[in-house]
Amino acid sequence: MLAETVEQWAKDWKQQGLEQGFQQGEASALKHLLLRRFKAIPPETLTRIGQATPGQLEQWLENILDAATLEDVFKAH
Repeated sequence: MLAETVEQWAKDWKQQGLEQGFQQGEASALKHLLLRRFKAIPPETLTRIGQATPGQLEQWLENILDAATLEDVFKAH
């Protein structure tokens, strides 16, 4: 019983770590692309990226392909 509980905790922690790593990777990729495309990222935008959900990050990464302005990246579609 205890061994099963510990094993489940380990699986949960591993999954949580994978999700956090994926989210950090998406945030990092978004920042890199924003810098390359717009040359600067305002501090409030960095804060917004840091507080974003995985779904938001994914949408913003897609938006950057068609965005003419920094504001266009963060519009909901």
